[in-house]
Amino acid sequence: MAKYARVATTTWLGPSVLIVAHILERIGLAMVGAAGGLYVAVGMMRMENGFFRNEWIVLLMMLYGGFGFYVGIDLPSRLAQTVKSTRPGEWSFGTDAAAIASGAGTFFAATAVFLSVGIIVFDHIMRDGFSVMVACCWVLGTSVQIAAGAIGRSKVMVEDGQ
Repeated sequence: MAKYARVATTTWLGPSVLIVAHILERIGLAMVGAAGGLYVAVGMMRMENGFFRNEWIVLLMMLYGGFGFYVGIDLPSRLAQTVKSTRPGEWSFGTDAAAIASGAGTFFAATAVFLSVGIIVFDHIMRDGFSVMVACCWVLGTSVQIAAGAIGRSKVMVEDGQ
């Protein structure tokens, strides 16, 4: 009887637990993206320009970061399952482009956050040009993550026939 109870529990609880875990993971990624946007925005608030001292810029950077990390870092699992074996040197646009873009976007966004946190922690005054470069790195990385998520999800939808 215990054997059948375990099978029933695994059958019913397994997928639902995985769904909850995936949702928590996505929320966690969005929170990391929003925190990264906050650090970059706080670094930009140290500039002399009054435009970047606006709390709406901080909110927009946080929302954009949260959205970018939510959509772009964790590509759909079905995308990895649809990868067909290709010959060496052959490139598959849908899967490879999404993975490369996600990795590059994460790298650029993480670099911007790392530099921003360093500026804040060490209380170092940077030139405005450097702060703008860090913000551009953040926007570029987050935008590339969003593009990667769009490429990956469109590939899964095409494979599913939707």
